[in-house]
Amino acid sequence: MRKLIYSWLALSLVLTLASCDPNQVVEKNTDLDYNHWAVRVKPTFEFEIADTTQRYDIYINIRNTLSYGYYNLYVKHTLTGPDNKVVSQLLHQMLLMDPQTGEPWGSGTGDIFDHQFLALPNQHFRQPGMYKIVLEQYMRQDQLPDIMSVGVRVAKVAKK
Repeated sequence: MRKLIYSWLALSLVLTLASCDPNQVVEKNTDLDYNHWAVRVKPTFEFEIADTTQRYDIYINIRNTLSYGYYNLYVKHTLTGPDNKVVSQLLHQMLLMDPQTGEPWGSGTGDIFDHQFLALPNQHFRQPGMYKIVLEQYMRQDQLPDIMSVGVRVAKVAKK
């Protein structure tokens, strides 16, 4: 029960802070069944780009418990454009904990931690329309326990 309360508090804080950002285009997160990320589960997020003169930063959101068994997480993204052509495909290593000490990184309350990794900085979209990004866990096990949710945030690059 306590874990559920902390989850809701953390989610409320993230949503409150995200709603204050005028550069944010979209932020979407997907809860994973039983806090396990199976290899076959490939969360997909769609977002619309109207302004092709603007540059965008794309972030990957990860929520994990302190019981997560590794200090890192490998995630592959595939970004496709309105014409269904692949715009970008990369494998990211995300550090969730300090490799030396095991101390968790990110923001957290109790045993739940949220991370936001800049996956695609200063991205330029050549055509307006709906874009789709698919996330895949690339660890060496089928069921990856203690990953609670994954998501994507797209924000306009702040002008200096």
